[in-house]
Amino acid sequence: MTASLAERLTALGKSLDKEPEPELSGRLTRMVGLTLECVGCPMVVGDRCVIQGLHGGTVEAEVVGFEDDRVYLMPLTAIEGLRPGARVVPLSATSRVPVGPQLLGRVVDGSGEPLDGKGPLQAESRVSLSGEIINPLNRAPVRQSMDVGIRAINALLTVGQGQRLGLFAGSGVGKSMLLGMMTRFTDADITVVGLIGERGREVKEFIDDILGEEGLTRSVVVASPADDSPLMRLRAAMLTTRIAEYYRDQGKRVLLLMDSLTRYAQAQREIALAVGEPPATKGYPPSVFAKLPQLVERTGNGRPGGGSITAFYTVLTEGDDQQDPIADAARAILDGHIVLSRSLAEEGHYPAIDVEASISRVMPQVTGRDHLARAQRFKQVYSRYQQARDLISVGAYVKGSDPETDFAIAHIGPMRQFLRQGLDESAPLADSIEQLMSLLPGAADNQKSDDAGQSAARGNR
Repeated sequence: MTASLAERLTALGKSLDKEPEPELSGRLTRMVGLTLECVGCPMVVGDRCVIQGLHGGTVEAEVVGFEDDRVYLMPLTAIEGLRPGARVVPLSATSRVPVGPQLLGRVVDGSGEPLDGKGPLQAESRVSLSGEIINPLNRAPVRQSMDVGIRAINALLTVGQGQRLGLFAGSGVGKSMLLGMMTRFTDADITVVGLIGERGREVKEFIDDILGEEGLTRSVVVASPADDSPLMRLRAAMLTTRIAEYYRDQGKRVLLLMDSLTRYAQAQREIALAVGEPPATKGYPPSVFAKLPQLVERTGNGRPGGGSITAFYTVLTEGDDQQDPIADAARAILDGHIVLSRSLAEEGHYPAIDVEASISRVMPQVTGRDHLARAQRFKQVYSRYQQARDLISVGAYVKGSDPETDFAIAHIGPMRQFLRQGLDESAPLADSIEQLMSLLPGAADNQKSDDAGQSAARGNR
């Protein structure tokens, strides 16, 4: 029996490919600064799209907000050839970034595209830009120390695996040099460096001169110079963290260095103000202070038995003001802070670490009692000298007036030498502790010195 026409059409229809969905597109209605407005294109925050400009050029953008039927876009690339009514086409592919061992020794931008001219990335896989959120109760506690190769940090501000510290400094006091030394001398398995908002010249110099070929071989560098769009700088910081998370999930001990957290906050401020968010503290909108912990909390230890991310974030202090809102917020969410002193840098003292103003909050959990007591003794003696420094400089201090001050004067030379370190000089953790233990008397001798000082003071009275 011959099949009817309807049956034959139905059978043929089943063999055809699925009917393609119509391509939705919108149009560009407004452009103010770096903010683009689009209508007629249903997208969610975080979606990417392509704006078709003149002469076949395109501009890639990302959705950062909306109001009624208007969608706010922020460009990822340079804005060229855009006109009113330009077509806006959503990208169906979600934002995924390359990861894998092939990234070692490479330099990429905020989108994961190579900048070093070594050819395309042969990534093992591509993952979402936002990593998995780990329950804080499922994270391994910080119990092991990490060698960063810097004597002053290893001995006096011992860092734990999975700790997050801030490097607080103004401009020109040697923070980039300090980061470069860490990448070369650390005992971490892999180093991930994020250069966010740096001058293009400094990016090249950091990779060639400071990091060097030796440091680059076991590092991944994500660079987003100052002339990149704020959204690209934001993505570069997130990509740096995502790459570090990938290696941590592989069981590696990762050292993450981000320069700087302040530029990340400034990029978020530019985006938030552009879409109409009101400023709050010194021109920073509230979303900036919400984004900071979201980025920082992704680092740290993974689950027990897994890897770790030990993170250093540089924080720029405007005019060396430690009460800058970003510096104050960063100090509250980090596990310690290392302050670089401009006065020490002007004296030629490098690294210019101010041991009095710096602290590692996890040091008691990752060091022995003798080491901790000796580090505290060092700080006490150093602080006593700094308190009497002006009197000593003008000759107003009389030797014998205070035994502790006399002790500080006698030992300040070796102590300063202990805090100094050459750019090519490595100071392993064990050697740093050994030098500290032989430099000053321990806690018991400290108590004897205090008792002697009190007795002398009573005799003078």
